[in-house]
Amino acid sequence: MDKKILVAIDDSENAMRAVEFIANLFTTDSKITLFNVIQDTAALCEMNSPELTPYFKSQQSSFCLLEEKKQELVNQAVQKAKEILMDAGFEEKNITVKSVIKKRGIARDIIKEAQAGYNAIVLGRRGLSGIKDFILGSVSQKVSNSAKDISVLVVN
Repeated sequence: MDKKILVAIDDSENAMRAVEFIANLFTTDSKITLFNVIQDTAALCEMNSPELTPYFKSQQSSFCLLEEKKQELVNQAVQKAKEILMDAGFEEKNITVKSVIKKRGIARDIIKEAQAGYNAIVLGRRGLSGIKDFILGSVSQKVSNSAKDISVLVVN
């Protein structure tokens, strides 16, 4: 029976460790979806409203360049993840890449995608400091606490 695994991926080392974990421990007939939630910054980059502060308007292009670079880094990470999985014996036809624009929040968007028939969610643990993690919570913590009827594997 084919297992469908949803892998939350970004450009972090933790996400790559999650991919390596799958490559080493899951059977190669599993269907893997590399899933990324994209911040909706395109609207800010195109915004030309008089209500914007002069400072933001002066820095808008720099902000948009940073967001483009961030997306480029995520795309590179996704390609590296595919290579890791294929080197481990996963067939390319069993690896899907899916990106969505953030709608409700990264953790909630991951859970919503997982409800589309996946058997498990795999994600890397976020390396936040104790106090920051306590105040904000991490995506992995939110997913593991909120996902219902699906296994969540958080990789250190």
